[in-house]
Amino acid sequence: MTSAGVHTKWEVAGATSVTMVTWVTRLAGLMAIVSALIPAGRRNLRGQMSAWLGLPQEATVAATAVVLVTGVLLVLLASGLRRRKKRAWQLAVGATVLLAVSHLGVQHGRSAGVVSVVLLVALIATRHRFVALPDPVTGRWRAIGVFVQLLVAGFGINFILLSVSSAKVLTPMSVPDRVSESSLALVGVSGPAEFHGMWLEDLTATIGLLFSIGATLLAAYFLLRSAEPHPELSKVELDRLRVLIDEHGQRDSLGYFALRKDKFAVFSKSGKAALTYRVIAGVALCSADPLGDDEAWPGAIEEYLEVCRRHGWIPAVMGCSELGATVWARFGLEVLEIGDEAIVDVDGFTLDGRIMRGVRQAVSRTKRAGYKVLVRKAEELTRAELAELVQLAANWRGTDTERGFSMALGRMGDPGSVLVTAEQDGRVRGVLQFVPWGPDGLSMDVMRRDRAADNGINELMISELLIACRDQEIQHVSLNFAAFRALMEQGHRIGAGPVARTAAKILRLASRWIQIESLYRFNAKFQPRWVPRYLVYPGIRELPRVGFATFEAEGLGGRSPWLLRMLRR
Repeated sequence: MTSAGVHTKWEVAGATSVTMVTWVTRLAGLMAIVSALIPAGRRNLRGQMSAWLGLPQEATVAATAVVLVTGVLLVLLASGLRRRKKRAWQLAVGATVLLAVSHLGVQHGRSAGVVSVVLLVALIATRHRFVALPDPVTGRWRAIGVFVQLLVAGFGINFILLSVSSAKVLTPMSVPDRVSESSLALVGVSGPAEFHGMWLEDLTATIGLLFSIGATLLAAYFLLRSAEPHPELSKVELDRLRVLIDEHGQRDSLGYFALRKDKFAVFSKSGKAALTYRVIAGVALCSADPLGDDEAWPGAIEEYLEVCRRHGWIPAVMGCSELGATVWARFGLEVLEIGDEAIVDVDGFTLDGRIMRGVRQAVSRTKRAGYKVLVRKAEELTRAELAELVQLAANWRGTDTERGFSMALGRMGDPGSVLVTAEQDGRVRGVLQFVPWGPDGLSMDVMRRDRAADNGINELMISELLIACRDQEIQHVSLNFAAFRALMEQGHRIGAGPVARTAAKILRLASRWIQIESLYRFNAKFQPRWVPRYLVYPGIRELPRVGFATFEAEGLGGRSPWLLRMLRR
């Protein structure tokens, strides 16, 4: 399969028809919701509620509830249809049939009914386009659990209300009659109860409908949400990736981070190239360049895009190089420069000179305070020493979860890695970890320090490492990534235009929560050469989702953990 062939399959085939069906689905859902809610001026809830929802008097509240729920479901399903999910297509067909039948009882639903019939025909005609497999981990059982729990809760609340109500507002009922009334209230149907107080009748009807609608919508959320399969590289895959890194690892400073275990791997048919990715919010997010021979990269990219097409995932790459971005662009993907990587050439590094005055003063100040630096390979540390550093790094992290994805390994002590520690009075106050970058380079992974330690401790550790590298035949060291460096520099230049100045102000504001400007200025102290890094994505429409997935992967934001826990409960 050629690159052009993959691009045609991913980007072109059926795109128009899928887009059309997606928008018609949204339109049908919105029209269904509107048809059920107008006119909203009347305020009765039952034989009364039919009039409030614009229904003829002989219609039932159940028909309206079905229209409301089905309309919302179609809006939710549109996202899955856009990703060509087969399950979303199956549910959309069922919801469309139900919507068309339900509109037979809705006075203002004639136009929405026509749209639903048109949608049904379009879904059937384009059924061969919706072939994406369900995500490997689904919310099926959680959806069933949420649905049952909410229905039971609504039923239980109504049953208790009917049991404790006095004879003044409700004719005494037997247990079977209370069960029947509580069950029928969930679908908006009148039961055997004889109410003397309208407030109780309205209350039980409202509780029944709210809990049944809520059960349906929350169950749909867990069933349709973009599930995230739990990735873990197998030992065989890790061994194959290590071989590629050993043979071609010098080309990309971020190549070693492909060995994070929380990724999936896909290899070219020849086995000469591979790439790794994680699935977040429906985005299959890669990091850095593919591994292996760059002439074999297209083969690995083709396999990866085929996996994305099969599962309906959005392909994206975070932090690839200019060469990598050029190869990805051949497959019809968009490229956006997102920042620069700071790389220091060891031979040219010195603390002398006016331009290095700030670093030199920080180093001298921390040395006078009694700090001493040790630069050691991971193999030189005892198990107890390594365990202590791992614990200290976790304690100094400052966040609940480990940050980093494209430039973080997620573990310490890999063979070949270098650990730098700063000690004061025999106590470790800071630690750096660098992973291999080919035979003559290092790439920064971890940078942590005790918050009570003196300022300048990081400058001291990096400077001592760079000096020690001269004896270890290390030629270059990759430091941190500076996001949007070019935008900040342009905005601060004399004569910068209003757009550049505004962009710099926005980045400065964002730096209050995310290290952008401060990280750039720290890297700039060591006079590095700046190597641009790029974000690869399918198109502008997918950019917000890709950006969301990137932020979550890097540990900088994304979905709120407390909100997800609340929804699960």
